[in-house]
Amino acid sequence: QVQLVESGGGLVQPGGSLRLSCAASRNIASIWTLGWYRQAPGKERDLVAGITRDDSTNYADSVKGRFTISRDNAKNTVYLQMNSLKPEDTAVYFCKANYYGSNYWGQGTQVTVSS
Repeated sequence: QVQLVESGGGLVQPGGSLRLSCAASRNIASIWTLGWYRQAPGKERDLVAGITRDDSTNYADSVKGRFTISRDNAKNTVYLQMNSLKPEDTAVYFCKANYYGSNYWGQGTQVTVSS
């Protein structure tokens, strides 16, 4: 099993930045894929960014050029750096790990972009 704990959410003005962190309970070097998803009220949970064990990354079109996913294996943590935030980025952000074919989710962290 993998336990995931997200942090770093909050209220930010449009154009601002936040960095989300996701701390894992086991060595993330053994986790094939890690990803950040988000879910706005009344909408489905969608992929924001993903990173594989060999550091390949992918992003939703809506965040390309603004968000960056990275991993620190020594700290067992995956990050999401979010720049140039927009009101439409407001959502609960979740971390997900795919470990030996099973998906594990964190509890989520709220990001609100508003003036």
